[in-house]
Amino acid sequence: MNEKTKRPGAGFWFLFLLTALLFAALLELNKNALAAWGAAALALLLFALLRRLLIRGGFLRRLLTWALLWGALAAVLLCVGRPYRLRPALARSGGATEVVTLADGQVQGLKSVDGAFEVFTGIPYAAPPVGELRWRAPQDPAPWEGVRACTHFAPMSMQPRDGEIINSLKQLIGFHDYTVSLDDNFRDAVSEDALYVNLWRPAGGGEKLPVLVYVHGGALQTGQPWYADYSGEGLARRGVIVVNFGYRLGVFGFLAHEELAAEDPDGSTGNYGLMDQIKALEWVRGNIAAFGGDPDNVTLAGESAGAVCVSALCTSPRAQGLFRRAILESSTCDAPEPQHSFRTMDEALETGRETLARFGAADIAALRQVDAAKLAKAADVNHHLTVDGFVLPVTPCEARRQGVHNEEALLHGFNADEGTPFILLEQANLKNYEQKVRGYFGDEADAVLARWSPTTDDEARNMWTTLYSAVYFTHGHYCLSRLALAEKVPVYEYFFTKTNGRISAWHSGEEVYCYGNIPAGSRLYDESDRALMDVFCSYFENFAKTGDPNGPGLPVWEKSTDGTQLLELGQKTGMIKDPYLEIDRILDRMQGFN
Repeated sequence: MNEKTKRPGAGFWFLFLLTALLFAALLELNKNALAAWGAAALALLLFALLRRLLIRGGFLRRLLTWALLWGALAAVLLCVGRPYRLRPALARSGGATEVVTLADGQVQGLKSVDGAFEVFTGIPYAAPPVGELRWRAPQDPAPWEGVRACTHFAPMSMQPRDGEIINSLKQLIGFHDYTVSLDDNFRDAVSEDALYVNLWRPAGGGEKLPVLVYVHGGALQTGQPWYADYSGEGLARRGVIVVNFGYRLGVFGFLAHEELAAEDPDGSTGNYGLMDQIKALEWVRGNIAAFGGDPDNVTLAGESAGAVCVSALCTSPRAQGLFRRAILESSTCDAPEPQHSFRTMDEALETGRETLARFGAADIAALRQVDAAKLAKAADVNHHLTVDGFVLPVTPCEARRQGVHNEEALLHGFNADEGTPFILLEQANLKNYEQKVRGYFGDEADAVLARWSPTTDDEARNMWTTLYSAVYFTHGHYCLSRLALAEKVPVYEYFFTKTNGRISAWHSGEEVYCYGNIPAGSRLYDESDRALMDVFCSYFENFAKTGDPNGPGLPVWEKSTDGTQLLELGQKTGMIKDPYLEIDRILDRMQGFN
């Protein structure tokens, strides 16, 4: 048989099939739309039809031919069918809601398929903070004519973003719940124009319904309001109206500069994202009754950096009267020296000057001309609250010591493995453990090493995770409880320990439970998880309604008396002593907390 009559053998078809499967996986992970799938299929089909021509010649020609196919498929992957779209409020709906009349115009949302709740998304609560409004206090939104269709979430706030393949791999490897689907093959829109609220309510609304307003996390750099774990659906099914919203992040929300302070009528700079949150709360105050909510029964909640913001708003004079209760999950800024998401004004102003230099801007006017996508890259250093003298006259710790607080009851807590995801690439071992401890604890290092002294690499890794969790998460909660109790504020504190097939008790692992959103068909959770979800979500429901999480059929959640009592939520639910007390008391000494 000569070269012209040779047929492709098993090796050809194996490599062909392997190539097809690989690029199909990449197209799915990259969220390419159907057009890209069609272009890739056409390229593979032509290659298969012309296979007899392609096998002629030597090895280098064959290799070059395969390389051309792979290059064509890579071009399809990167360039074809990757549209930006707005995230729909519901994958499937039961039709349109009634029209609701607000202060700025009329809105209409969607009903759930089962008719149990309604959702309204993308309602403006402030003017787009673009152009000359970049780094200014949020302004009132423009009224609109006609009925606004509130059926899609607004774009996420401008932020640095990983590629879609990286995001998909994080969901697949980190969360274990990636779903193969062509329904989500698009890229989520991102924009500076992102100041919109979203609202879930029981079907048909009602009168004087309790309201929970949620601030999403993301280190004040990333995040979006549509994440399923903290969707308002679960609580809306239980009679609670839930509101969340986008707010300015990173450099757009937290840049500080002397020029900005000089042009602001209140002399404020550095807390624009926090101002957005106050503006959203003002919107709730003025409009929630139209949805059947009670403006005098609002609970403010947040997780991670969102909880840091709640912590700050609990002592801000600008937020006084805008909510009654507060929920803080897995973070606060109430320690004398907050360990993340907070900095001094001197540090903030220095970073602001460095940011101008980074982009070659002579002044703020020039920085306002920089493309938003380029500017978003400065989020790595501009993602902290600060004492600006207006939104935050003093630190939350100092304010509470002066008797200042806006909430009448607190529910807060943390998870068993808060620190794990943050140190996955910086694990401790016997060789570096002592160096890590001495690097942070300084004069208290000997006390730490005397109590937490590992003998194996596994012990070193686990002990450092415990210490890291205490430093960056649990100690702030211990401070908050004692500061609030000193002012006679009722405090309920939790400790989430439940394991599951997803992220268990890692940072943010509690949210799908306490907001009632474990997917009905998910195999990552079992019946014990769903039973705990019902308990945890009932606590949130009751707290939003009355300020007391307890209710019929629930394990008793005792009020804290000295900041050391926690309600464990895990395989068992019941009161325990705070397991971090020893390290918290060392941190007290380091920070001068009395």
